[in-house]
Amino acid sequence: MDTHTLELLEFDKIRALVAARAACSLGKEAAHRLEPSRDPGEVRSRQALTTEMAEALSAGLTPPFGGLHDLRPQVRRAQVGATLDAEELAQAVETLRAIGNLDHWLDRIGDEFPRLGGLRQGVGEFSGIVNAIEGCIDSRGQILDTASRKLSALRREIQQVEERIQETLRRMLRSNELKRILRYPNFTMVGHHYVLPIAKEHRGEIQGSVHRTSASNETVFIEPQAIAEHSAQLSFLRAREAKEIRRILRWLSAQVGQVAESLLGSLETLAELDLIFARGRYSHDYRMSPPDFNQEGKLVLRGARHPLLEALFRGEPALPRSSGTDGEPSDSDEVEAPKPEPSPPPLPSAPRTVVPIDLHLGLRFKVLVVTGPNTGGKTVALKTVGLLAIMAQSGLHVPAHQGSQLPTFDEVLADIGDEQSLEQSLSTFSSHVRRVSEILGKATDRSLVLLDELGAGTDPNEGAALGRAILDELDSIGCLAIVTTHIGDLKTYAFSNPRAENAAVEFDLETLQPRYRVHIGDIGQSNALQIARRLNLAEHIVARASRHLEQSRGQHLSELEVVQKLRKDAEDARQAALAAQAEAERNREALNQRLTDLQRQAENDARLAEARARLQPGDRVVVPRFGYDRPGRVVKLDLRKKTAVVAIGQMQWDVAIDELIPQMIRNPEVPSTTAKVKPGGPKAGLRLEDFADEPT
Repeated sequence: MDTHTLELLEFDKIRALVAARAACSLGKEAAHRLEPSRDPGEVRSRQALTTEMAEALSAGLTPPFGGLHDLRPQVRRAQVGATLDAEELAQAVETLRAIGNLDHWLDRIGDEFPRLGGLRQGVGEFSGIVNAIEGCIDSRGQILDTASRKLSALRREIQQVEERIQETLRRMLRSNELKRILRYPNFTMVGHHYVLPIAKEHRGEIQGSVHRTSASNETVFIEPQAIAEHSAQLSFLRAREAKEIRRILRWLSAQVGQVAESLLGSLETLAELDLIFARGRYSHDYRMSPPDFNQEGKLVLRGARHPLLEALFRGEPALPRSSGTDGEPSDSDEVEAPKPEPSPPPLPSAPRTVVPIDLHLGLRFKVLVVTGPNTGGKTVALKTVGLLAIMAQSGLHVPAHQGSQLPTFDEVLADIGDEQSLEQSLSTFSSHVRRVSEILGKATDRSLVLLDELGAGTDPNEGAALGRAILDELDSIGCLAIVTTHIGDLKTYAFSNPRAENAAVEFDLETLQPRYRVHIGDIGQSNALQIARRLNLAEHIVARASRHLEQSRGQHLSELEVVQKLRKDAEDARQAALAAQAEAERNREALNQRLTDLQRQAENDARLAEARARLQPGDRVVVPRFGYDRPGRVVKLDLRKKTAVVAIGQMQWDVAIDELIPQMIRNPEVPSTTAKVKPGGPKAGLRLEDFADEPT
């Protein structure tokens, strides 16, 4: 997708909003790489996954991401034979357990949300690696004594030598002669050496090695000669312990390296799951809905809201608040009803809300010319359409009513705002012409083109002529296009082209504030004279300007107004028909979903009844009222009374057969494990004994 358009529409801020809702760094990284797709099949698949996740979250089925870390760097190191340290392996265990929890969650919701459940095929089985690491390393990253017989024996020896050293030191500390030269009556450790704190002036009164002096140089820490032999033995044992620990870590790292490919694939799958989770949360938080995609090039947005403005008004932490250039509001700065000037005492203002817009293309016309005064919301409408199209093709739901429709665009191409280039010595007009030239070179009949202030920045007559030529070119390409303009001559373009239509943004002449709604079929007026009058410009100047305006408009104004009235009436009728069609479509989809649910329930009931009819003593079953995590065993069946005796734990219960759920049947409320080949288990033949000691 065109990168310049993504920058103009600030899609990076949408990525930030999605990333803020990811559960871990895997999903955040994936969200920041989010790109729109041109493939209709991939777009529909992404949307379906987002829809399932949003529904799962609404049902309280949140995926358990706790403990999941990005282990990819460590796994790649292990894959090439590097040794991971104990802390890295402890973190690996935490992540592998999280992978198991997420695998179980995907299995549990697989019946109700089959697309999410399908992700489970990319998640490996790593319980063998977990058991191996947990048998050697605790949760704090400490090597356990039970990691190997050799390590256990070495640590027992170390403990015995330390006890002999400590006993010798305690015996020395009981000496009155030694008490006289000590700084304080106890021994301590410097590194792995046991030392006594001796006053500096008594340094020569005890034989031993100095290992450290205090910061004030008043105390020297001496290892007495009496424990030198034991201390040397202790150092030797600790070196052997360290060597054995390295051998254990090499073995565990090799275990991780053996399943590196499967583990990396599982982490990529869970990064995708986290991204889907973030998309679902974003949809849930902002009351979004999935658009309906079509291949006929129809774009119908109902109640569409600009997502970044809504985030700004909500005070979204992921969206930094920024002011317009020189403190002046731009067309995209505000879209809420104006607030009166504050007066003491200040009154609490109502929360700002985004004004939704209704807009369509590709039904009767493909080119929409939007007109109206400055700061009237034209640019907001332009950006809303472009941003929602890009969001939809990125797998995101859109802030619009259900029934909104979008095609899959091969490109969204925009020229919006003041793009004067000082570095290239290009004026605003020159920059726009260059950008429009690029757009016309890229656009196809499957593109969406958005042009802001067409024909502006030069002589009005020449700008109008150039604008008409550009509109003709867009028409010949056959793309969907929305352009905004102030040039009066372009407002009549739709009268001569049946594939084009006018639209106006609503403006309140009393308050001189925009209302931001888009009216297709209307021609927007600049309202310069009315605004001048409201701003107290001398009446004789406004009257003179009105006479000049009437003379310049000529005699055809009344005819154009009649034509425009007819087109507006036709558009109003079309909007009503679209709304009725959308409502009928929603009702049809709801009925189809209800029918599907009933059919699925009937199939489940029939399968369950058949399984109950085949029950025999010894079969394992679940009794829901005793908990799905407490399976039982059929002891006896009484088909006449339709009861069974079920052993659960140490107790036996009389239960109606209709209460039993055989374990081969997936629990309709809490689905059980589905059979599948799980990649990633430990391979045979990798033993700790095979990892010999390092050469001394």
